[in-house]
Amino acid sequence: MSIAHDRRVMVAMSGGVDSSVAAALLVEDGFDVVGVTLRLWGGESDSGCCAVSDVEDARRVAQQLDIDHHVFNLADEFTQHVVQPYVDDHAAGRTPNPCIECNRHLKFDRLLNRARALGFERVATGHHARVVTLGDGTHRLARGADAAKDQSYVLYMLNQEALGRVTFPVGDMTKDQVRARATELGLRTADKPDSQDVCFITSASGRQGFLTQRVELHPGRLVDTSGEEVGSVEAVELVTVGQRRGLGLSGSGEYRFAVAVDVPSRTVTVGTLDELEVATTTVRQLEWTDQPVTGAFAVQASAHGTPVPANLVSAEDGSLEVRWGTPVRRIAPGQSLVFYDQGPHGEVVVGGGVAT
Repeated sequence: MSIAHDRRVMVAMSGGVDSSVAAALLVEDGFDVVGVTLRLWGGESDSGCCAVSDVEDARRVAQQLDIDHHVFNLADEFTQHVVQPYVDDHAAGRTPNPCIECNRHLKFDRLLNRARALGFERVATGHHARVVTLGDGTHRLARGADAAKDQSYVLYMLNQEALGRVTFPVGDMTKDQVRARATELGLRTADKPDSQDVCFITSASGRQGFLTQRVELHPGRLVDTSGEEVGSVEAVELVTVGQRRGLGLSGSGEYRFAVAVDVPSRTVTVGTLDELEVATTTVRQLEWTDQPVTGAFAVQASAHGTPVPANLVSAEDGSLEVRWGTPVRRIAPGQSLVFYDQGPHGEVVVGGGVAT
């Protein structure tokens, strides 16, 4: 782990074991550490990193480490940049990724700005990723040492300015090593389960219950690729491109998947696996680690997906066309595609964007 000469580091402490150990490692290395927890969601939460208990866990760990701890209330920004877009995307038939938007707008925008205003040039988090520096002095986001826990996919928006100010102390550790270190240090979060799912969706209400309170859901019809009606769905806004289960088509022969969602016409088109596959995907809202790139790269389509070879081709309208080496399942509109390059530090992120 390498950190710039500045010895003051603000650590984002979510109340989980990774950020707890990140803070502990920095303290051990002699840095002037202050812990902060972001209060993001004011509603019900029983999972993820938004529960009241998570704030208390972070505070108690900070006490154990003998560092100051503060809570930043960013609930309004969280609603504006994460929750409302999540609702709007479903209403438009897109499949959002709220964790990416939280990183983009809150953890690596608002928090970085707040840290600088308070005199901290460096911010640390418990993400499983690494920041590496190339021979020309530019930074890259590399995969974490634990392939199963790597979080580089959800951090693809980090540019040179951000990468020069963030550090991931547990990025060189496996999850087992992190937990072992937490146990050794006696941290109360050592055995705490990893956060799961969307933090503002409770297990009791689920996604449908959450959205029902915020947007009107509409029944829709299922049609095959020839236009013939083959069934119906309770809420067209809840269907994701690529979905098979929950469409009421089991037992009707060959598996069929949602290949398109048209909310205005209340129509979901279903097709076979062959009809689900595509040779190209258009990507917009592009963000680059350094300079825009084209050519041959590996492209990952989900947080724990497997990167596949593709060719990136720029379009005149500013979008990017991903030409897959072999056909892949259609990417749900709203999902991020992240581009990786192979280098001396392993796979590194060069950019990413949102599928249309």
